[in-house]
Amino acid sequence: MMVQEFDVSDDVAALVEDTDLPRRLKDRVYETIEDNGDVTVEQADEIVRAVENQYLDSRVDPLDPVGTVSAQSIGEPGTQMTMNTFHYAGVAEMDVTQGLPRLIELVDARKTPDTPMMTVYLEPEYATEREMAHEVVWKIEATKILALGDVSTNVADMRVVISLNSETLEERAITAEQVAETIEDHLGVKTVQNGTTVEFGPEEPSYRDLLQLVEELRDITFKGIEDVSRVVIRREEIEDAPSGADEEFVLYTEGSAFGDVLEIEGVDDSRTTCNNLHEIYRNLGVEAARESIIEETYNALAEQGLGDVNVRHLMLVADMMTNEGTIEAIGRHGISGSKESVLARAAFEVTVNHLLNAAIHGEVDRLQGVIENVIVGKPIKIGTGDVDLRMGSTGGDSRAD
Repeated sequence: MMVQEFDVSDDVAALVEDTDLPRRLKDRVYETIEDNGDVTVEQADEIVRAVENQYLDSRVDPLDPVGTVSAQSIGEPGTQMTMNTFHYAGVAEMDVTQGLPRLIELVDARKTPDTPMMTVYLEPEYATEREMAHEVVWKIEATKILALGDVSTNVADMRVVISLNSETLEERAITAEQVAETIEDHLGVKTVQNGTTVEFGPEEPSYRDLLQLVEELRDITFKGIEDVSRVVIRREEIEDAPSGADEEFVLYTEGSAFGDVLEIEGVDDSRTTCNNLHEIYRNLGVEAARESIIEETYNALAEQGLGDVNVRHLMLVADMMTNEGTIEAIGRHGISGSKESVLARAAFEVTVNHLLNAAIHGEVDRLQGVIENVIVGKPIKIGTGDVDLRMGSTGGDSRAD
């Protein structure tokens, strides 16, 4: 029994076990009593009863329309959210989608966010040393040719000339030889490298081919991850940081490649996250995606001053979006479009199409849900609408069926 793992008396253990609390809350009670040292049986009884009363008060009453309450609890404050797509995120003017557009992205389960980004935490040995943190930065940030030096064209000789910056090469741990090899691999040309200068040109003299080579050169990623255009490093206060330090370096990226970043040496994969639900799902599974939906929706509301929305409403939304083992949108191409009720589907979008298809296939609507009963004017099968009152056969008694 899990009680044996905690240093509490038999009387206290009996008090806790003699409640209707779920095991998770019982363990929390044990931990609280254990952490407070010498707790008498009377004090323990007060703690247990207080937790049990609060737990019972927090439970949903039978027949309560939890879906409707959740929709209202999220939708009402959602009308107060701003329409600003971007705001200053406090990270070197990095643009991040927030407010109502972000909430819409989440419930629509967009494949790619408008402003994909990652928050990258580092392993203890990298998190406190700026130089080591920058080593990780250059492994993540895509290094293009314009970041390494100047590119010019010699039209007379039909040559592309790259003048590399030696300090930048040293900082990003790239050599001129590696730059030349990468160009040869990607463009299929023969390069001539002399110190920090690299030259190449088309096989046949052609001004059009020369310009084409320059365009293709600009697209080459010499180091880092192609989808990550920029990385910003910040020193932040971190509570209970694995490094034991009060402050750590944290990386914020423009662009997202979650799976690739998790494999980089120095990245703490237990804390690193991104704002793309589908990337989290592909790399960490559906449970991690569910947690991300809850956290992201809560943060989107909280940043607008709407953090008093009960998290259980958001949990219900996340459960609906992930209970099939994948991520489904709330809209017509997801949960709303897959409802069994014809009228419920028709009430959301493309009404005529749903009704025509239902008529063609001979579908039957059994009026089990809220929406379809409202449409036809029947009592809803929730709350008092789920109870029928009938007169008894003797003495005028009544009973509830």
